Amino acid sequence: MEYRILGRTGVKVAPLCLGSDNFANPTPEAESIAIIDRAMDAGINLIDTSNSYAKGESERIIGRALAANGRRDQVMIATKVHYPTGPGPNDCGNSRLHLIKACEDSLRRLQADHVDLYQLHRPSFELPIEETLSALTDLVRQGKVRYVGCSTTPAWKAMESIMVSELKGYVRFVSEQPPYNLLDRRIENEMVPMCQEHQMGILPWSPMAMGILAGRYADAENAPTDSRATLRGGIYAERVTVRGIEVGNQFVRLAKESGISPAQLAVLWVKDQPGITAPLIGPRTLEQLEHFLPVMDMKLTDHVREACDELVPPGSAVSDFHNSAPWMKMQIA
Repeated sequence: MEYRILGRTGVKVAPLCLGSDNFANPTPEAESIAIIDRAMDAGINLIDTSNSYAKGESERIIGRALAANGRRDQVMIATKVHYPTGPGPNDCGNSRLHLIKACEDSLRRLQADHVDLYQLHRPSFELPIEETLSALTDLVRQGKVRYVGCSTTPAWKAMESIMVSELKGYVRFVSEQPPYNLLDRRIENEMVPMCQEHQMGILPWSPMAMGILAGRYADAENAPTDSRATLRGGIYAERVTVRGIEVGNQFVRLAKESGISPAQLAVLWVKDQPGITAPLIGPRTLEQLEHFLPVMDMKLTDHVREACDELVPPGSAVSDFHNSAPWMKMQIA
């Protein structure tokens, strides 16, 4: 397997990252731990979570899994902070007050003395970036955090953070975690070129477009009962569009003609796009993980790449996977 460098860190990571949003919601703990162990056995060495996943239970499961297998030093833990963790007015956001408390809480849940990659789950537009970067710098200097990154951030905001870090000697973001799949390619317009120019890693989420690219949705009105669109509703359901399903069905045919499963091709397409470090896979079952693992050794052919470009042209979108980001004003028809 070919490992990839994460941004400008020099750290080598597998070409797939294990996402844990399904841990405890709905995946039971025993199967979640089995997924972690199997992923590590296969060479995956970056596990992504958040303090908001299953109200912190995802972090707890990861902590218990690594304590049980004794392999904490063989894997990077990436967690995120921003969303509310309590009822108080300061139990959310990117302020120094919240970041320091949230980091301590995450470390306790993870049973760890440090987080390898601490990411802002979303940007904050209410406070100066200096407030956030100075707090993150202190966490790094204290040894509680190794590297910092951001997620679902506009390119200009990530660029601002780089400039402020350079000017004031603050810790610098090493990665961005954006939504990216064949149905929503908008990061190719600004974020990908910016990250390539300034050596930021890209760890995309939702490479399968919530299963739309795997052919899970027959139509926009009747989602499968076990799909995120049904189980979680809201912004998840909004991502399932008529046009997206049409493209998804065409993509399924393309995958079958290419001799690969649609789910594998969806992840492979993201993995082999320019500038990408490692897409997040979020298996709900151990069986799903096993299905994804061969993608680490696959290569996207030029023929399939061109066919995908015909389905959704570079830089465009037919489903809105930025709909959890209020800064993205463009609406998908």
